Parts: sequence; C-alpha cells; structure tokens
Amino acid sequence: MSDTNLIATPNLEAPDDFYEALIEAHQGLSTEESHAYNARLVLVLANHIGSTAVLKQALEAAAVPAR
Repeated sequence: MSDTNLIATPNLEAPDDFYEALIEAHQGLSTEESHAYNARLVLVLANHIGSTAVLKQALEAAAVPAR
C-alpha cells in the first residue's frame, strides 16, 4: 500500500480504549468547547498524517453516511 492511500479497514490496536479516552477528553466540556476540541484534534491528526491526498480521501470517506 502506498503512502497516498487511506487505510479504510479497521486499523486501531485498541478501538474501545481509544473511544473511552475520546469520551473522557470531552467530559466537562460545553458543546462549543467540545466542537473546538474536535477541531483541534482533527488538525493534530491531519498534521500527523501529512499527506493531502490521504486527507482528501478521508474527507470523502467521512462524507458518506454510515451504512
């Protein structure tokens, strides 16, 4: 797989642990603070990914309603 392809299959080593940490990170935040936190998290993760091509694929994947 090339660095310009989004990994769309399950790839988290501990998805439940991540979900729990994400929920905990939002504890005590107002809706506005929660949205701002999510925006900052997206930017931090986008910076880590670094590839505009992969990020564009992620934007497209996120726009598709869950089935």
